[in-house]
Amino acid sequence: MSVAKTSEITAASSKSFEDAIRQGIRKMSKSVDNIEGAWVKEQKVVVDDGEVAEYRVTMKVTFIVK
Repeated sequence: MSVAKTSEITAASSKSFEDAIRQGIRKMSKSVDNIEGAWVKEQKVVVDDGEVAEYRVTMKVTFIVK
């Protein structure tokens, strides 16, 4: 029997939403093993002087507890 846990994290990137997702997963995987997947709950941008300055994602990351 497996037990899974979900943690909600927010990650940001100046490049893209995809890069923010990758950075968030990469950072979380440094402290949590057995990540199985993630659900992107929210996407938003920070606008500075009429330009997109930062892409942010909030996601729920699921991992298996051993």
